[in-house]
Amino acid sequence: MATTDRYAIAIENADWTIPGAFPTHFRWEYQDGSDSLLKLYQKGKDRQWDATTRIDWSQDLDPENPEELPDETIPIHASDVFRRLTREEKAAVRRHFQSWQLSQFLHGEQGALICTAKIVQQVPRIDAKFYAATQVIDEARHVEAYSRLLHDKFELAYPITPTLKRLIDDVLTDSRWDMTYLGMQVLIEGLALAAFAQFRDQAQNRLAASVNAYVMQDEARHVAFGRFALRDYYPQLTQAERDEREEFAVEACYLMRDRFQAEEVWATLGLPVAECAEHMLQSGFMQRYRSALFTRIVPVIKDIGLWGPKIRKAYEQMGILGFADTDVQALSERDEQVAVEFDRARAEIDRVARSA
Repeated sequence: MATTDRYAIAIENADWTIPGAFPTHFRWEYQDGSDSLLKLYQKGKDRQWDATTRIDWSQDLDPENPEELPDETIPIHASDVFRRLTREEKAAVRRHFQSWQLSQFLHGEQGALICTAKIVQQVPRIDAKFYAATQVIDEARHVEAYSRLLHDKFELAYPITPTLKRLIDDVLTDSRWDMTYLGMQVLIEGLALAAFAQFRDQAQNRLAASVNAYVMQDEARHVAFGRFALRDYYPQLTQAERDEREEFAVEACYLMRDRFQAEEVWATLGLPVAECAEHMLQSGFMQRYRSALFTRIVPVIKDIGLWGPKIRKAYEQMGILGFADTDVQALSERDEQVAVEFDRARAEIDRVARSA
């Protein structure tokens, strides 16, 4: 069955073509490069894995709660709308909302795949080209894993949201290489890391949790790639150029915070869309959740030097300025450790099965 047949909403076209023009940069000096990027490149080579063999695809999903997540992760769980639903209707909400979220992860990973291929062409330094090449295969693997999870296990998917599509379009149509880093490596990937963590840490279904854990192990390196490249480059820009990038970062953060309302899910399930969206905006739980999604973005924005009055004021108004001092290195190390723990658990399960 084709993926288009899995979509809960019909799509007019399975293709999206973005016209654009940007320079392709060759580099004839092959020995330049920073130690941090070259070490990251080596790590990227060492940590390659196969989605077919590392993930145990024999596991099934619970039809009433595929990822086995607590209902608190459903944005409308505390609303009158959700309380009025029958058991079967609540099960449909769980399945469709989880599928919608994973679908956005899937589409975002394809966006990252294309953006990183663009970085290989555009970025001027050879060390960055080396690392970006490893990320291209990482992103292809992520697309493969999320596609298989949705297509074969959920048997349900959702199209890309207009907000995510707009952000990817903004990134891909900008001809400047650093804007690709800023938009994808720092902002979109940073938000994705925080969202992945919510489901990796709360999902009781090991298949769904392991997919997120293994993707996160890669994504932590990708955000580091953006940090290393941009914190060397942004001090060279004029204040006007940095101001422009701060404005882009602020607008993107507002979009990511306020515009992912899952209207498609509520409409597909026949629920009152306006009431559900209003609850998502006003719910204290959802406000805290949306703020937590910026844990990985704010400290990186500060680290790369986009820390002028405008961006600090915007982040203070959004209630996320306090994340500026988050230890992103410690978070990355935990991402690595959690993935290793999933490997150990899988090995133990396989050992017990062989000895039975």
